[in-house]
Amino acid sequence: MKTYRNLYPQICAWENSELAYRRARKGKRARKPAAAFEFDRERNLTELQQELRQKSYHPGPYHSFVIHEPKRRLISAAPFRDRVVHHALCNVIEPIFERRGLPLAATRLPTPSGECTITLPLVVRSRTRSRSPGRAPNRAA
Repeated sequence: MKTYRNLYPQICAWENSELAYRRARKGKRARKPAAAFEFDRERNLTELQQELRQKSYHPGPYHSFVIHEPKRRLISAAPFRDRVVHHALCNVIEPIFERRGLPLAATRLPTPSGECTITLPLVVRSRTRSRSPGRAPNRAA
C-alpha cells in the first residue's frame, strides 16, 4: 500500500481554503451562517487556516433538527466553518481515494469526550481467486 506524506500543508494552503469555501457555500449563499461567513470571508478563512496550521482547530456544536419527508429523521448539521474544513480535507484526500477506485464517504462521529473524529470507510477486498468456468473450487483442507 502506498503511503502519502506531507498532506497537512496541502489542507492548510490558501488556495485549498478558497476552493473549500466555494464548495461549502454552494447552494447555501442565501442562508444566514453562509452569509455571515462571507461578509468577512478573508478574515474567517485566515483564522481557520491559522487554527489548522497551529493544530488548535476544534469543531463547533452541531445544529439538530427533524425532517418528516419521506419519514421522520433527526438531522445534525455542522456549523458552516466546519463544513469549510470538511471540504478542505476532502479536496486533498478524495483524489487519493479515487485513484485507487475507493469511494470516500467521510462522517464525523462524536467521541465520549465530546470531540468529533472523522472516520473513513473500511474497505474489505475480496480474496477469492478467479477460476476457470466449469471447474469446481478445490476444497482440500
